[in-house]
Amino acid sequence: MSFDRSLKIAPSILSADFADFGREIEAVEAQGADWIHVDVMDGHFVPNLTFGPPLVKAIRRHVTTVMDVHLMIAPVDPYIDAFADAGADILTAHVEAGPHIHRTLQAIRGAGMKAGVALNPGTPAVAVEHVLDLCDLVCVMTVNPGFGGQSFIDMTAKVRRLRELIGDRPVHVEIDGGVTPVTAPSLRAAGADVLVAGSAVFKGGSVTDPAPYGANIRAIRVSCDTEV
Repeated sequence: MSFDRSLKIAPSILSADFADFGREIEAVEAQGADWIHVDVMDGHFVPNLTFGPPLVKAIRRHVTTVMDVHLMIAPVDPYIDAFADAGADILTAHVEAGPHIHRTLQAIRGAGMKAGVALNPGTPAVAVEHVLDLCDLVCVMTVNPGFGGQSFIDMTAKVRRLRELIGDRPVHVEIDGGVTPVTAPSLRAAGADVLVAGSAVFKGGSVTDPAPYGANIRAIRVSCDTEV
């Protein structure tokens, strides 16, 4: 993965057809997705259960872009090697998920993946200030994690503060939750370069009629000034 701050749209497969992940991924990539976002939830750190390493490994062969795996689990460290083996390109852990985020980020990079750190809406940007040199991505949650389709929580000021803290480091700023053509522009202008979108991408389409996926992706992209 080369680094750049161009706008990237990362559809979340949490909103795809669970019975047809392979073809859903292929369809959404063909329609213009830049990354594929995989939400892993444990029913403990967040109130929902989704996928584990076997599912990630099974869909890896369908992903030709970037597999962006977001762990909403606690603890994280015992599962890092399993997700590396499953083929994650980026592995993101929540700063709130354990007491040793520095060690976790070291371990993710040590396993050969890019390392991400996520912040819940109630967690300030400064919480990751001292681990930015170990990060390749900071994920700002704009919903409380656990379920798709939630209402957007405005975190524009946090994104702006993160970009100040990041400075010229090669660190992506990702937004996860409630991204639409309405909410995306201010986040992009504040410095975000990766937008995760679930229902906003997958609504209205299917593997047999994928054109709406492309239209939805383009609508988000066009709503943003793609150069900041």
